[in-house]
Amino acid sequence: MPARRTLTMRQLRRIMRMHHEGASAREIVRSVGMARSTVQDALKRAAAAKLSWPLGDELTDEVLEARLFARVGGGVGAGARMRPEPDWGKLVRELRRPAVTMMILWEEYRQACPGGYGYSRFCELLRAFQQRLSPVMRQHHVAGDKLFIDYSGKRLGIADPLTGEIRMAEIFVAVLGASNYTFAEVTWSQTLPDWIGSHVRLFRHIGGVVRLLVPDNLKSAVNKASFYDPEINRSYGRMTAHYDVGVLPARPKKPKDKASVEAGVRFAQSYIIGRLRNQTFFSLDEASAAVAEVMTAMNTRPMRKLGVSRADLLESLDRPALRALPLTDYEYAEWRLVRAGIDYHVEIDSFYYSVPHALIREQVDARITTRTIELFHRGKRVAAHQRRYGGVTRHGTQTEHMPRAHRFYAEWSPERFRRWGADIGPETEGLILAILSRRPHPEQGFRTCLGVLRLYKALANSRAESVSAYALAVGALNSKSVGSIITHNIDLAAPAEEGASVDSHANVRGARYFH
Repeated sequence: MPARRTLTMRQLRRIMRMHHEGASAREIVRSVGMARSTVQDALKRAAAAKLSWPLGDELTDEVLEARLFARVGGGVGAGARMRPEPDWGKLVRELRRPAVTMMILWEEYRQACPGGYGYSRFCELLRAFQQRLSPVMRQHHVAGDKLFIDYSGKRLGIADPLTGEIRMAEIFVAVLGASNYTFAEVTWSQTLPDWIGSHVRLFRHIGGVVRLLVPDNLKSAVNKASFYDPEINRSYGRMTAHYDVGVLPARPKKPKDKASVEAGVRFAQSYIIGRLRNQTFFSLDEASAAVAEVMTAMNTRPMRKLGVSRADLLESLDRPALRALPLTDYEYAEWRLVRAGIDYHVEIDSFYYSVPHALIREQVDARITTRTIELFHRGKRVAAHQRRYGGVTRHGTQTEHMPRAHRFYAEWSPERFRRWGADIGPETEGLILAILSRRPHPEQGFRTCLGVLRLYKALANSRAESVSAYALAVGALNSKSVGSIITHNIDLAAPAEEGASVDSHANVRGARYFH
């Protein structure tokens, strides 16, 4: 049927109108730009179908095409009969299942209808039905294979409840290739945390993982767009590795690569914006809840051509073909290149985290999440810290990262010095506590305590207790004064008076000495 392949219903109407107006065959051929045989065949078919100009409104293109071309063996005589028609919508849905081909569908059709169409005519009619579907539905994709992802070009306004100022939020949209099931949500931006967070919620929503993600070339997904070798953003790549899903960015200047998502975005955009245009939102959560409700309505609405909803197709086509989700959701992490200082700490947001001291002045990769800081050197994790957000201590130091000499100092604590003093006696314990309490921070008294305890190593505990008692009585709370008491046996010469000063001793220089 050569006319079927070259003639459109718009051209047929034009041929019939010109023929009715008395135009010659030559004039019609010149006007429509078609072969004389095609024009003659069209007029014969119209006459055989008892069509005359003007055509009635009930003769849509589909009805007109069926009356002209769907006949046995191309005959147009009075004895011609219609061949049995399959459910084209059902066949389109079946064609999206893995490993299903037109040959398989045709064989099943001929088993049910032995007098049905031949294979070539069957394929021709099925493709014609697919072409009449909306652009978002007619793409042929295997179930569970691809997710097309993009942001809507239009944004949703959210009002500040205090000032009334309107802040615009982005609309993230994802379309499953086979079922055309559409997921949408509202985020504040297109930055990496929002972009990756939307993917995590998307996978959780559909209950599985596809084989490939097809994003547009936005910076959160692709660092460098390329026809042959696109460079995927590192953080985005980590997320896709967690879910074991591939990334196939739409090729630059290849609109067919993202036709499905662009049609889906336009449809979801009009569906969302149009239905929510008269509502005012005062928070992102409120807007997200409204968008989720609208998307549920859209996905559960039967599609006119296929007779089933996107949600039905998700359950019957895509979901059985999806791979299982990992046990835990991906947690967004930011990556930075940092350098360890001479104190074997790296700085992240004004807080400091230790690495092994052997990495002083080395560059390390920092993986930063809301809860943890992980540090890597040449791909190997060398440190992990709980992330700090406040508090007096701005350093997170792990003992095993310190040089040996530093570890001894790190083990000092007020409680440890108190125990050392108590091992000698109560007077020494009291002296240690007095030294620590006189400092704004106990750590500032550690070296003084250490100096006093070293002086006591050469003394019997009873003598050390005597020195401590005297030092407490006269307020000698530094290692130099305690050393002077020991050297000059001041504690043995006479009992100290309450409130007396060690500086009053003849062998100790007072402040006036330096005037």
